[in-house]
Amino acid sequence: MPFSEAVRIALRALAANKLRSILTMLGIIIGVAAVIALMSVGQGVQVLITEQLQSAGSNLLIVIPGRLQEAQPGDPRTRRPSNPLTNGDWMALSDPLQVPYLLAVVPEADGQANVSRGKTTLAVMVTGTNQDYPFVRNFYPAQGRFITQEDVVGEARVAVLGRNVASKLFEPSEDPLGQTIRINQIPFRVVGVMEKQGGGGFRNFDDMVFTPVTTAQQRLFSYLRSPKGEPILSLILVKVDSEEHLKAAQAAIEDLLRERHHITYLDEDDFSVINQADILDIFGSITAVLTTFLGGIAAISLLVGGIGIMNIMLVSVTERTREIGLRKAVGAKRRDILLQFLVEAVVLSLLGGFIGMLLGFGGAQLLASFSEDLKAVVTLDSILLATGFSLAVGLFFGIYPALRAAQLHPIDALRYE
Repeated sequence: MPFSEAVRIALRALAANKLRSILTMLGIIIGVAAVIALMSVGQGVQVLITEQLQSAGSNLLIVIPGRLQEAQPGDPRTRRPSNPLTNGDWMALSDPLQVPYLLAVVPEADGQANVSRGKTTLAVMVTGTNQDYPFVRNFYPAQGRFITQEDVVGEARVAVLGRNVASKLFEPSEDPLGQTIRINQIPFRVVGVMEKQGGGGFRNFDDMVFTPVTTAQQRLFSYLRSPKGEPILSLILVKVDSEEHLKAAQAAIEDLLRERHHITYLDEDDFSVINQADILDIFGSITAVLTTFLGGIAAISLLVGGIGIMNIMLVSVTERTREIGLRKAVGAKRRDILLQFLVEAVVLSLLGGFIGMLLGFGGAQLLASFSEDLKAVVTLDSILLATGFSLAVGLFFGIYPALRAAQLHPIDALRYE
């Protein structure tokens, strides 16, 4: 029997029991829709994380105090190692004769502080840094200016506000520039407001306030001192001239800091140098595993749908026993009967898969709409996985009923009541 004829007979048989066919396909529809929706949202999360990390700076090395292997849950910068990073380390890394390939070296002295204006007080992260911060972080002022080298040298009491901080301290009609705010009760003049950036790493840049690093160390966080009494840094950001030089620059930084910290053996490092590319790889691997896990959970409903197909096909074989006997009596071969019932199972599965695919697209967009930044990413992989799995389910769970129909003896089938 030609394949096209088998498809025509299968469609006619399914149309004869529309409600039963729809209910049988429901498991496949739900399974395929869930697989596509969850995998699309998972891919969207992966893209969002990658974009946020890349927007926080490319070709970036992050030097933090303490060994990364010893990090506890939370922000590693909250740890107080015995030999922290100091301004001397920052100045040494800024010397091009000691560390090549560097475009900029940026210190950060971070701490929580109360920022107030009038009756409004906010508890925010205050970062002391220098003039190269916008270039390294790819994060620039939308109004006014950023901190200058003169501000750092003169320990100026100037502040640059994140977008959310500015909107909470000032009315929309007010111009923040030139206004005075208080950070831990110390007056600061607002010289700039940053562009909207969002979250990245351990922080939301829109909820931060920036001051000169020297001002932060001397006036705001004077308690942050090394055992020798030097002002310490939370971390040091290093911008490398190209991705090809990241490894070489990282090795040079590690060698220099080991020399400055009098470290003889590699396993005694009291600092860590984190490669931005490595962070992207780690987050990519995590989100890929989570996406696959979500897709696997959703695929369970496909398995349930396949059991439903096998069940209904077995019922169909029983109901159509006399039809099978009649077909065999007029010359139909076993392979024709096998093909007929197998095609019916596959048609049920593929029709359910197609409907589920359409619902999955809609479901992915609906889930993504709950987050302003998240966009569902429907990939060819998720489509092929869902349709391929639904086809495999139809074949696998349709074989046994089809074999049972093909093995019926024509005399017994004709005599069946």
